[in-house]
Amino acid sequence: MLTDYHVHLRPDGPDTPAGEYFTQANAERYRETAEERGITELGVSEHVYRFTAALDVWQHDLWRNSATDDIDAYCAFVRDETDLRLGIEADFIPGREDRMADLLDARDWDYIIGSIHFLGDKGALDHADYDIWGGMDSPDKVWRTYFTWLGEAALSGLFDVLAHPDLVKHWGRTRPFPDDDLRHYYELAMDGIAASGIAIEVSTAGLRKPVNELYPSPGFLEMCIEAGNPIALSSDAHTPEIVGYGYQDALQYLADMGVTELCTFDRRRRQMEPIG
Repeated sequence: MLTDYHVHLRPDGPDTPAGEYFTQANAERYRETAEERGITELGVSEHVYRFTAALDVWQHDLWRNSATDDIDAYCAFVRDETDLRLGIEADFIPGREDRMADLLDARDWDYIIGSIHFLGDKGALDHADYDIWGGMDSPDKVWRTYFTWLGEAALSGLFDVLAHPDLVKHWGRTRPFPDDDLRHYYELAMDGIAASGIAIEVSTAGLRKPVNELYPSPGFLEMCIEAGNPIALSSDAHTPEIVGYGYQDALQYLADMGVTELCTFDRRRRQMEPIG
């Protein structure tokens, strides 16, 4: 069994209307690539901030500029017109957990992917237009905040999977890096991760980013495996040809770590399947 649950049916950006990408023909292009690459379980998880309902949760500029779609129309399209698993990628916004829960609990997801892209209003970890690294915060503070919040996201109960769980390294050494051993920061998240039992995403997206390595780093993944957290495998594709991208590297990585099973999801029920 191979999975790719962290998949978006359209690229990021303002000129990607739902009507153009939420079509049976486009979904079939993703399915064809998945089948070619031996991926059995394919799911779609659009960014929550692309939907108008998300503005009840947060009013960041990016969200206001991106929130154009109806979330229930999205859910109906995936359920009624495709054979994809229905998911969503929802941001963890400290202090807005109840509002996000109201949005998520009202829909019948197969899984919910939790991510942290912004450290509040201070800036984004992976979006050049809102780059947090242009501010005055030290690398230590950015990394410390990110991993503290990651543990809180795990404990929130909102999510089934933690996406690209060391996204803070996105820019690699082109942005400031902390001087401390990175395990010091990973440990800030581990109590929440271990207590929650949440699935940890191994994502090949990092191979396409400036950092040029898988998410998460080996030291962090080792901690999660030792804590007993299950593993989800995804590409974070935004176009059909990226589905399953870099899976040879990811599968070798998982084998080296002793991982033999992956998570699958159905109506938020998790099941473990042998890697195939």
